[in-house]
Amino acid sequence: MKFYQVGGAVRDKLLGRPVVDRDWVVVGAASEDLIALGYKRVGAEFPVFLHPQTHEEYALARTERKVSPGYKGFEFTASPGVSLEDDLRRRDLTINAMAEDEAGRLIDPFGGLEDLHKGVLRHVSQAFVEDPVRILRVARFAARFGFRVADETLTLMRNMVRAGEIDALVPERVWLELERALGEKQARRFFEVLQECEALRSLLPELDSLFGVPQPARYPPEIDTGVHVLMVLDQATRLSDDTRVRFAALVHDLGKGTTPKDEWPSHKGHELRSSALIDALCRRFRIPNEYRDLARLVARYHSHCHRLAELRPATVLDTLKALDAFRKPERFQRFLLACQADAQGRGGLEDKPYPQGQRFLEAWQAASSVDAHELVGKGLEGPQIAEAIDRLRLKAITAVLASHRLQAKPT
Repeated sequence: MKFYQVGGAVRDKLLGRPVVDRDWVVVGAASEDLIALGYKRVGAEFPVFLHPQTHEEYALARTERKVSPGYKGFEFTASPGVSLEDDLRRRDLTINAMAEDEAGRLIDPFGGLEDLHKGVLRHVSQAFVEDPVRILRVARFAARFGFRVADETLTLMRNMVRAGEIDALVPERVWLELERALGEKQARRFFEVLQECEALRSLLPELDSLFGVPQPARYPPEIDTGVHVLMVLDQATRLSDDTRVRFAALVHDLGKGTTPKDEWPSHKGHELRSSALIDALCRRFRIPNEYRDLARLVARYHSHCHRLAELRPATVLDTLKALDAFRKPERFQRFLLACQADAQGRGGLEDKPYPQGQRFLEAWQAASSVDAHELVGKGLEGPQIAEAIDRLRLKAITAVLASHRLQAKPT
């Protein structure tokens, strides 16, 4: 019986990255052998065990083959006769198909270390095509490490998409990988890789349809709407670790993909169309409501934030109420970050200040300072209180906007 550390822990150690989870493969053993040593079995589909002290996962070396369509249509064979190389061969990428023995020696039968040094994501074997989730994993690893996808692997992924393999993915798994990708440092690479292998068209047609759609040519190169949204995602990634902000930045302009061509490069009314498309997208992948709600608000009202200096105080108050900013201040902060990402996600404007966000924040702070309890103490009731609050909030917002307009006047 031999124990080997495998997969991401080996890869991350070689990259000098923190090792969070350790996975182990046991060669030359049967389930009974591990149970006799105090390991607790947890795997229903194939034998996985928890170490009695560390609680790390130990799996018997296994082979697998696809026996039916779908994500779970696999047959696994785990026996003492399965070798370490047999087990590693079934893995997705060479950089994930390395192992380390108990003495710390590297075992690398498929050239993972060389690909790691070259920054290449390469499939291990033709078994890659049996699991369409691997398309998403490759794209996510590209977002994590900034590696390029090997030409032969990209071709394989493209062939899988064309064969309809990606249609077998369950919505929850797609969202899981998408959410993870949004949390990576180079999140845009996830979507670039999906586009390169033609999976974006199948999974996220609303996003794919933005590429080739022109915008007013004020800030090249993002005259292409698809390029613009990826630049916005870049800025959101720089501004916030919050994947809700990054998702909102990614989908805020979906409506531009439905603008009739004879109206290009204008996109009148795209805000409402974007909101409707976000609804449909979130239903399709069962995306949590907190992602959907923020994304809809950013899509609907980002232009209001950009044009804050042009808005009447009453419109600013109405917008704050539509954003539910007084009851959900943290979401309002995330809204402002997404708007800033949109404004700075343009050629040459990446570091340009975004005073509109600060002014909107100040208007909200001033309006939030209105004390409803004080109004109750004056004998107001019911609708009278709401009307009085609105009047005082409007007055506070007016003062903030007037102050900024005075500051902006030349002396």
